[in-house]
Amino acid sequence: MLRVILDTNIVISALHKPDSDADIILNLALDEEAGLLQLCLSEAIFMEYQEVLSRNKFNYFNRAKTQAMLGAIKRISFWVSPKVNIDLIKADPEDNKFLECALEARADFIITGNTRHFPFKKFESTRIVTPRKFIEFEIVRLFFTKD
Repeated sequence: MLRVILDTNIVISALHKPDSDADIILNLALDEEAGLLQLCLSEAIFMEYQEVLSRNKFNYFNRAKTQAMLGAIKRISFWVSPKVNIDLIKADPEDNKFLECALEARADFIITGNTRHFPFKKFESTRIVTPRKFIEFEIVRLFFTKD
C-alpha cells in the first residue's frame, strides 16, 4: 500500500470537480477495501483542510458532503506527529508541514497541484508529483501489479 499525502489543493479540486484526477485519488485514498493508498495526515494538515474549506469562497461546496469527506479523512488516515521542523520551502513556508508529515510517515508521495511551491521532485524518500503524474504512473502500476 502506498502512503500518500494530499496537498490541500487536491482536496479542494476533488470537491470542485467530480471525476477529476484529484477526485479519483482522494476516493482511492478513502477506499479502505481497495487497500491501494494509505492517506497520511498530521494535525497541522487536517487543520489547514478544515480552515481552507470553511472560507467563504468555497461556500458553494455542499456542506454535508464536505463534512462527510473531512470525517472520512480523519477516520481512515494514518496520523503522525512530526518531530522535525523543516524550513525548506521558502515560497510558502506553511507548505513545510507537508514535508514534515512525509518525513514522519515515511510517505511514498506528496500529491500536489502546486509544483511551484515544491520545486524539487523528491524529498528524502518521498516523491512529489501532480495528480496526473500519479495516476499515469502509480495508479496504473498498482492496478496491473496487484495480486
